[in-house]
Order: sequence, then structure tokens, then C-alpha cells
Amino acid sequence: MLYSYMAEVLFWIIVMTIINGLLAFAGAIFYIIFRKNIKKFLIFLVSFTTGALIGGALFHFIPESIEKISIKQTFFITLVGFFGFLAIEKFLHWHHCHEGECEEHPFTYLLLWGDALHNFLDGLIIAGSFLISIPFGFITSILIMAHELPQEIGDFGVLVYGGLEKKKALFYNFLSQITSVIGGILGYFFLTTKEYVIYLLPFTAGGFLYIALADLTPEIFKEKNKKKIITNILFIIIGIILLITAKYLVG
Repeated sequence: MLYSYMAEVLFWIIVMTIINGLLAFAGAIFYIIFRKNIKKFLIFLVSFTTGALIGGALFHFIPESIEKISIKQTFFITLVGFFGFLAIEKFLHWHHCHEGECEEHPFTYLLLWGDALHNFLDGLIIAGSFLISIPFGFITSILIMAHELPQEIGDFGVLVYGGLEKKKALFYNFLSQITSVIGGILGYFFLTTKEYVIYLLPFTAGGFLYIALADLTPEIFKEKNKKKIITNILFIIIGIILLITAKYLVG
């Protein structure tokens, strides 16, 4: 019975990390098809993702963590996650570029290496979440993919802008994205102790809050049009509500 359950867990880890890897193609397709109008609708996707990340952190990861470990431990590790992601972004140049062009376009290959490491850690987080419970794994995977899609659209644009041919940019971007599968498989075999995995929850919450508040929110409020600002806020609220609803659906 236990063997069958663990086999199912491994199956879903592999499936979800592969889907996460395929977002490289989705990002390229979005960029190529909607390049001229991408700014008009992409910001709303960013807004929705922001709300989903905040909702996931506050209504899923942190409450689940508090049920397993103390409140002090939860918030301490959440802060570690927040500032850990800050350090990673600043020192390894991990960034989310949502406009198809970026000031750091000369660092094309640095972007690829940084993104590969980023996705590897995403795979570890997905594996740890599925080891806690399968429903929790699905929620985590969806949240990770939600913030990955806008990034993949932007990253593909950066690679092309940086001088790579479209086919080469797509191939390299896919390789950097598929490292999440490696992270997921390694995570399954090295994070099988639930007492250890539980600490990934507040750490991930801190990371998601950093992405939402420090990385995505400034992009949203670059917009000066009042109607678009209000629309963006509504999309953030919708993202939060969706994750609150999901909390009650999975129990």
C-alpha cells in the first residue's frame, strides 16, 4: 500500500515537473504570436500571478506549516526564505523580465544558467510538496507554473534580443527549464523524511512572497493609467480569492 502511494507520488512529481519544463515552449509561442500586443495583456497575467502567490503563501503554506511546527519557527523560516530569494536574485542575477527586452540582455548565458538553477530548486520544492500530500503538490506546482509563464515569455524575448536565433533560444531555454525534472527526482529520493520536508513550506512561502511583492508588484505599478491600475488590483484580488477557494476544496 505504501509502495503504491509512493510510486504515485513519484509519478506526479515527474509529470508536473515535465509540464513545468514545457512552459519554455508556451512562453516562446506567446511571445512570437502576440509580440506586438504582449504588453497589453501580459501585465494582467502578472497581476493574477501576484495574487495567486500571495494567496498560496498566506492561506496554504504558512497555515499548513503552523499545524506542524511552531509559529516562531514558521515565521523565522519564512523570513529566511524571503531574504534567501532576495540574495539569490541579486547575487546570481535571477530576474523576471516581462517586457520582451531587458537592460541585462548582454548577459544572455548568465540568464540561462541562473534560470536552470532556479528551475532545479523549483523541482525540489514540487517534490517536497508532493511528499507532504498529493493535493498540496498540485497546488504548489500550479503556483510555480503561474509565476514561471510570465517569466518564460520575458526570458525568450531577452534571449532573442540578446542575439540568439529563435530556434537556438527556444532550445537553450527549454534545457534550462527542464532542470526542474532533475530537481524533482532528486528531491523525491533525498527528501523522503516528512519531518524535514515540512520546513520547505515556510521557506517556499517566503520565496513566493518575495517574488510577488518585490519582483512582480513593481512591474504592475509601472502602469500610470488609473483604469489599468484598478484592473490590475482586481486581478490580484481574483488570484488571492482563487487560492482561498482552493484551500477549502482540498481541505
